[in-house]
Amino acid sequence: MTSVLQQPDAHGLDLAREVLRIEARAVEALAERLDDAFQRTVDCILQCRGRVVVSGMGKSGHVGRKIASTLASTGTPAFFMHPAEASHGDLGMITGADVVLAISYSGESGELLAIVPLLKRMGAKLISMTGNAGSTLAMESDVHLDAGVSQEACSLGLAPTASTTAALALGDALAVTLLDARGFSAEDFARSHPGGALGRRLLIHVHDIMRTGEAVPGVAIDATLSEALLEMSRKGMGMTAVLDGEHRPVGIFTDGDLRRIFERGGGVPGLSIRDAMHVAPLTITANRLAVEAVELMETRKISALLVVDDGGHLVGVLNMHDLLKAKVI
Repeated sequence: MTSVLQQPDAHGLDLAREVLRIEARAVEALAERLDDAFQRTVDCILQCRGRVVVSGMGKSGHVGRKIASTLASTGTPAFFMHPAEASHGDLGMITGADVVLAISYSGESGELLAIVPLLKRMGAKLISMTGNAGSTLAMESDVHLDAGVSQEACSLGLAPTASTTAALALGDALAVTLLDARGFSAEDFARSHPGGALGRRLLIHVHDIMRTGEAVPGVAIDATLSEALLEMSRKGMGMTAVLDGEHRPVGIFTDGDLRRIFERGGGVPGLSIRDAMHVAPLTITANRLAVEAVELMETRKISALLVVDDGGHLVGVLNMHDLLKAKVI
């Protein structure tokens, strides 16, 4: 059975490129128009003793949900409230200490305008994001953000396309500016994303996943190579630490070292671990981030790392399997 390969539709590709160009121009135009209203919005939210309540209908509502989510995950407590539900009880979620970010491209969304008097009555600050500075919503707001676009990317000029992209980008600009003003760090971000890859990378420390106690392979510096091999076999890590009288690692011996002994024609009987080990082994402290251990192991091309306390005493061991199991890698 033969298949017919579809040739790219030149018109379709040209149209898609034009959509992207229109939306890119809309976002670029926003950057040029940013003014004091944006800074007043930032100041208003930074001074807010409550939360940012984002609201909008239709496509503006979808954009609003994303903006609320981005604000919440970057240090600004926020949630989305559907304006239609607000008139049926959800308005009780808002207090006078909150800031309301109302999104409507026309600025004439009936559901939003219906709750504006109630918002003003309770004392909540109102910030609007519209494409019409002369709209009712814009005029009733404490601060108005201009998210207007010169044209929609829709070939019919009807579907919200460039306008929703512009509103989304303006929301991102607001969230990132607030993030910076609050001194929000990568560690802060990870704390609100504990289930994600970033959370695992930034919240898991070496002491959380290292092997300790009897699971740690180690022999004294005066041990024989045969004794070291027995210890490696018992602990099943393909290596053993070599320790001085104070339980400080002075060497390490691995499966790779054993192979190299045989390649040189050497024998195991009677050989001392002191003569076969690698001296000055690489170590890491237990309070370091697990991701730092990964970087160290990958850079030095090793599969195991000895963990020591501040006094240099061996307290644990870590290998790539432990890091994989913890999903740090």
